[in-house]
Amino acid sequence: MRVLHINAGNMYGGVETFLLAMARHGNVCPAMKSSFACCFEGRFSKELRQAGVPVHLLGPVRVSRPWTVWQSRRRLRELLDHSAADVVICHMPWNFAVFGPAVKAAGKPVVFWAHGLANGGGWLERWAQATQPDLVICNSQFTAASMPSLFSNVRLQTIYYPVVTQPAIVCDKALVRQSLGASPDAVLIVQVSRMEQWKGHSLHLRGLAKLRDLAGWQCCFVGGAQRAEEQEYETRLRQEAAHSGIADRVRFLGQRTDVDTILAVADIFCQPNLAPEPFGIVFIEALAAGLPVVTTRLGAAAEILTGNEGRLVPPDDTNALASCLKQLITQPESRRELGQLGPKRARALCDIATQINRIHETLVGLRNCRIAEAVAS
Repeated sequence: MRVLHINAGNMYGGVETFLLAMARHGNVCPAMKSSFACCFEGRFSKELRQAGVPVHLLGPVRVSRPWTVWQSRRRLRELLDHSAADVVICHMPWNFAVFGPAVKAAGKPVVFWAHGLANGGGWLERWAQATQPDLVICNSQFTAASMPSLFSNVRLQTIYYPVVTQPAIVCDKALVRQSLGASPDAVLIVQVSRMEQWKGHSLHLRGLAKLRDLAGWQCCFVGGAQRAEEQEYETRLRQEAAHSGIADRVRFLGQRTDVDTILAVADIFCQPNLAPEPFGIVFIEALAAGLPVVTTRLGAAAEILTGNEGRLVPPDDTNALASCLKQLITQPESRRELGQLGPKRARALCDIATQINRIHETLVGLRNCRIAEAVAS
């Protein structure tokens, strides 16, 4: 099974983390060979090449400049004419709207992988609706429930992301914490996410501000701004921390490639989203690292956490968040009880070999259906 994944490549977040896991751990399913096509060079394409997988550049696309769409579609058609891809997967509506028609024209099965909620509105989703996928794969049951508004009468399959769920790495905790600006004996709270408002950084800071008189905790925010508005948002967060009197206990670490190491030296993972999380790879990574996870009761978080590995707090409730964090900060035994169940839950949902092989089985089934339909006709 030869699979071509199409992703723009100009941003770096959960989708790119998932695709890199596919690239780096393809050996767990030798029967499936993955290659990748991107529009933009950047961190994503660089790390794909480092993983040793084929990377094809389709050229920068600006929807406001239609000729760039036509040029990139032509490059994709040429790629498909000269390659032996059995299935093409377009990730996110933008990639499907831009490249789905070219895949259909080449006679290849095309899969739309839904990484976020759909509502059937907005110009981008209406554009995507012009092409009917052969299969929709969803990253959670929560995402799947929204898909009929985008594509009706299309087979849906929910597959949780494959995630590396090995035990937390062994490292020199004091040395790593020193490099982060954190004390060796502090209760270290970590949030790892894009610098976007809906990820709840501001709510997190407001919760921590209520605990400024509680000694012994520090917090690190991991994730850098990738757009101008995200840089402005980060600036406001820094100002909010200073205004709340907790700036000396909060660190903004920016974009990092050593998230697994940071999680290994943390005590609590907290990401109080303001909007539903379609899945949340970082929740799985935190569970695998043995951390209690604190987030809001929104979206797929309720699929990931049973209540035995972390805490789901009411959305946008500063007092509830502060109370939950205070309990975990002051009760190390509670942290240990929740954290020790995390790795098992992470493996049950997202074991990398199990999930990659499940993707393979799903795509083989799609290919076989197409072959059967062709024979019948």
